[in-house]
Amino acid sequence: MTKIIINIPIKPDVLQRIRALPGAEIVVVDPANDGVTPFAPEVIAGAEVLVCHLPPVNQAEMTDLKLVQIMSAGFNQLAPMKLAQRGVRACNAGGVYNTAIGEWTIAMLVNLTRDLRGMIRNQDAGVWDRDNRFAAEVRGRTLGLWGYGGLGREVARLAKVMGLTVHVLTRSPIGRRDDTYAVPGTGDPDGSLPERVFGPEQDLEFLGGLDFLVLAMPLNPANTGRIGERELRALKPTAYLLNPARGPLVDEAALLRALSEGWIAGAALDTHFRYPMPSDHPLWRMSNVIMTPHISGSDKGPHFLDRMGEIIEHNVASYLLGRPLWNEIASAEL
Repeated sequence: MTKIIINIPIKPDVLQRIRALPGAEIVVVDPANDGVTPFAPEVIAGAEVLVCHLPPVNQAEMTDLKLVQIMSAGFNQLAPMKLAQRGVRACNAGGVYNTAIGEWTIAMLVNLTRDLRGMIRNQDAGVWDRDNRFAAEVRGRTLGLWGYGGLGREVARLAKVMGLTVHVLTRSPIGRRDDTYAVPGTGDPDGSLPERVFGPEQDLEFLGGLDFLVLAMPLNPANTGRIGERELRALKPTAYLLNPARGPLVDEAALLRALSEGWIAGAALDTHFRYPMPSDHPLWRMSNVIMTPHISGSDKGPHFLDRMGEIIEHNVASYLLGRPLWNEIASAEL
């Protein structure tokens, strides 16, 4: 029997099907576990698969561990586990949040373009102002995606429908994405949507041609602070930054200067430098910034449990049968 620990919310019917898989021994741990409370020794003994959000503090004692499945698209929480060194595979929840984050991205770029914040301030003050900026359009503008995984591909699909030109900066050639989870009908499975694809050495050329920069890369040591003064100054003064990925991808001091000194026109930020963001942080009060509390994609969403259940069921069954997994993270990233 293969012992599998499930430490996230899961629908009863999904759990029932997983329990029925030949060779599966399922142990359910209270999903309220906070990543600080250790699992009991009898729970972790012999466990090969861990399905969790935050690994338990005594995860190093899981000497039989072979696979970790997490419920987030970002996976920086796995860094302390040193999984690659231990020969442990890992999969994320890529695809679960892409439709919601894609919709947030499109909503933000429209709101920034038409200065919705300004219109709402005018409404609150009873001011009638029909300035030209409130009638601006996104059609015909250029959207740049730094990273082209599942999130980037869904944003590209929506952006093309709205008449935007899509540019992408990525480390690897764009092609088909197999063995990844996606909601049917979403994304760019063949990698055919971008008009231009840039490599890392072309970053300044990429940035200089954008009206919107959307961050869609993972957070890892190499990407921390990736968007700094050099990159922000390379954008046009009329360009906007949208960050639904991870806050520390952007250098905080450089971003504050860029927004206050007019290097860029504004930003929409769903991921942040601290949680929660302090109420006295200057970003809250900048008129050219939209701040949302990390809700562009959330496990509180109406489809989360269904989509997450699909991934868990598929990956547990595939692990037991020795088949390819969905959303496996490259060992070099762990």
